Amino acid sequence: MSETSPIPALDRYDRHILEVLQREGRISNQELAERIGLSPSPCLRRVRALEESGLIAGYRAQVDSKRLGYSLTALLHISMDRHTPERFANFEAKVAALPQVQECLLITGQEADYQLKVVVRDMDDYQDLLLNRITRIDGVSGAHSSFVLRRVIDHPVVPVG
Repeated sequence: MSETSPIPALDRYDRHILEVLQREGRISNQELAERIGLSPSPCLRRVRALEESGLIAGYRAQVDSKRLGYSLTALLHISMDRHTPERFANFEAKVAALPQVQECLLITGQEADYQLKVVVRDMDDYQDLLLNRITRIDGVSGAHSSFVLRRVIDHPVVPVG
């Protein structure tokens, strides 16, 4: 399903499936079926249809970055020297190859063109990432950083109601 596709018609069972799976991606089909009030076979058919339609884009584990030694999270606002498709494509390809980059957003309303969310082990690691990798990408004309003190809300669930 492309980003411009019309919103598919979802009945209450589909919405409930999406709500539960966003919070509990490892739930068994049996338990999911019981939770939403269907038998297992129709529940599984609905889940597969939601996956095939692209509404369910995948499943993943949420890993605690601090427990892996990534103690700092930074938000970088990146400015580009020229606004051309080639410059943007090059930048996006380069940052996609950096494992510390968790999120890259093309933004408006700021003096920056991109916002990156990165995780690093410490300030030395951050300095290396910023000065030796990100600011050396062709077209980057500026970078401003903010550091996350604590996560107040970390809510990856999309409302389906």
